Amino acid sequence: MRLAVLASGSRGNAIALEHDGVTIFIDAGLSCREHSRRLSAAGMGTVSPAALFLTHEHSDHVSGAGVVARRWGIPVFATPGTFRGSDRRLGRIPEAVETENGATVTVGPVSVTSFSLPHDADDPSGYVIAWNGGRLGIATDLGSPGPLVEQMLSGCSSLVLEFNHDRDMLWSGPYPWPLKQRIDSGTGHLSNEAAARLLESVNHPGLGICVLAHLSEENNDPGLAMDAARSVLGGEGKRILTGRQDDPLPSLELE
Repeated sequence: MRLAVLASGSRGNAIALEHDGVTIFIDAGLSCREHSRRLSAAGMGTVSPAALFLTHEHSDHVSGAGVVARRWGIPVFATPGTFRGSDRRLGRIPEAVETENGATVTVGPVSVTSFSLPHDADDPSGYVIAWNGGRLGIATDLGSPGPLVEQMLSGCSSLVLEFNHDRDMLWSGPYPWPLKQRIDSGTGHLSNEAAARLLESVNHPGLGICVLAHLSEENNDPGLAMDAARSVLGGEGKRILTGRQDDPLPSLELE
């Protein structure tokens, strides 16, 4: 399995996964042109996409989804709530497939299982992608880690996990008070501290790669997020990377 984190942050999010010639996208918060450019920059410019899965309806995750779906003629999978919230942004798409959280969709050799996340959206989703014994867990845009999230991420060999903000930077920063309250709420975004606790609870010897995702440009620092992750993962046998807003990470080989 190859993973390409094309963009991660409040100005756009997009992930591409390829296995045995089958490619799926998770979110499309970039323009179609930029999505294509970053696929090429990440070393995945010749893939043949088969499906697009959406986590929720906020614009930084779906602003380019309709055009991306039409460009490649692929179906879009999401919960009914996500489709309701993103209907105007999506426009006409080749196929809209409503899936309830908890369902598993098979796309070629890859299975995609969705699960509920606590976020201020209409039925948002995290995903576990499984293939040939490997498991990638994706959980961004969640305000608090709970038993279901821990259960779904346990046993994953790779993770893309939100490390959104440093609480001290958030509360001493320039954001309006209501926005600070929203971000730090149980349906907002994970702080470095909360994300590290979740990461510690799901860590195991088979976890090899963790991408720290959705870092706030105003309220976090990659060094602080990395320190928080390293404090619970340690250094031996673990690869920790930080997702970027303006450039893709090089594609990663997942086991």
